[in-house]
Amino acid sequence: MFLDLDGTLFDRDSAVRALFTEQHGVFAPELGEIEREPFVERLLELDAHGLGDKRATYGTLVLERGQNPALAERMLEHFYEIYPRHGALFADVPATLAELRGRGLVLGVLTNGRTATQADKLRRLGLEPLLDLTLISEREGLRKPGRRFFELALQRAGVPAAEAWHVGDHPMADVAGASAAGLTAIWRRVPYWPEPASAAASIDALAQLLGLLDAA
Repeated sequence: MFLDLDGTLFDRDSAVRALFTEQHGVFAPELGEIEREPFVERLLELDAHGLGDKRATYGTLVLERGQNPALAERMLEHFYEIYPRHGALFADVPATLAELRGRGLVLGVLTNGRTATQADKLRRLGLEPLLDLTLISEREGLRKPGRRFFELALQRAGVPAAEAWHVGDHPMADVAGASAAGLTAIWRRVPYWPEPASAAASIDALAQLLGLLDAA
């Protein structure tokens, strides 16, 4: 059983909203006294639920405010400095992962992102003891939805694609990518991505995986 991290196990949207709110208190005086809510909402829009390039996100905001581009770099550095303090797992994740392990399943996280950021997140959230393997795109030199990323995970897990499931929130990176590699793709439903055509099933919370397994 492979799982995406951000948006599937980790409540990233709540994490970055809290982070951007904190950044407002730090940087708003340099951005022309922008109000907190417009500041946070604009950054969330540019962040695009993690798909937006962070340097471009802050660069665009600073450009729109008519400020020195050097400010964007400081904001970017600040993002990575304080990010580890924000966010948590969705409430049902620890118990569900423990139950999946209890059923004898091999568990792995497949995540796009920076090695340092994602590895630190896994440690901080206490996920490492519940996982058999972790693939991070920067460390592997591969990214979802690339087929090779999923094939590498299968190789390390020692399971054939026909016996593997992948659960994730993104219709392309997770669902289409896993399906193309021959895995059973489960969509962790979110309101901001369109429903993928290739999902074998959809869930609203990770705990619903247990019912799908019982029915399989």
